[in-house]
Amino acid sequence: MKLETKRLILRTPKMSDWKDILEGIGDIDVSRNLSNVPHPYKKKDAIWWLNKQKKDWSKRNPTSREFVIVLKSENKVIGASGFCRIDKFTGTATSGSWIAKKYWRKGYITEAKLALNDFAFNKLNLQRLESEAFLENAASNGMSKFFGYKFEGTKRRAHRSKATKKWHDNNIYGLLKEEWKIHRKKLINKLKEY
Repeated sequence: MKLETKRLILRTPKMSDWKDILEGIGDIDVSRNLSNVPHPYKKKDAIWWLNKQKKDWSKRNPTSREFVIVLKSENKVIGASGFCRIDKFTGTATSGSWIAKKYWRKGYITEAKLALNDFAFNKLNLQRLESEAFLENAASNGMSKFFGYKFEGTKRRAHRSKATKKWHDNNIYGLLKEEWKIHRKKLINKLKEY
């Protein structure tokens, strides 16, 4: 499976991606904002994740669809984004992303999430996406709002970061398919201004 944008390719992970994944998610500034990523992140952790993705992608009715984000100009994996807790019956899933620190604030996650939200609502036929962010993670909270997700509440002490061992309150956001159709047009127009 492959999705393509102007600067990126979003594709199924391959075992050969382990070095780029290790380099990107191994940075404590990246892993501190993720619940399930240990620090230090080692080759065995990257291999475990890649094997899990291979297994998930082989399922007929998956509960997870994770894509690696490849920067075309460097032919390098710079992050990952996708969906977990996919429930075909209710048409829901939770979205999530990470990107290597070197590539922050360049619009890559915005570009990737545009394609992925379209994939979720048009190809997976989901009706609702959720997004979660640690309370103090300003970038992820801002991204959810930028994409039109509605703030739905805060779960107190809901997640513990494996990287830092700290407990975090978790903000929950929701986006409905009909809201995405409206917000997507506004978002595209806003991005043309840059």
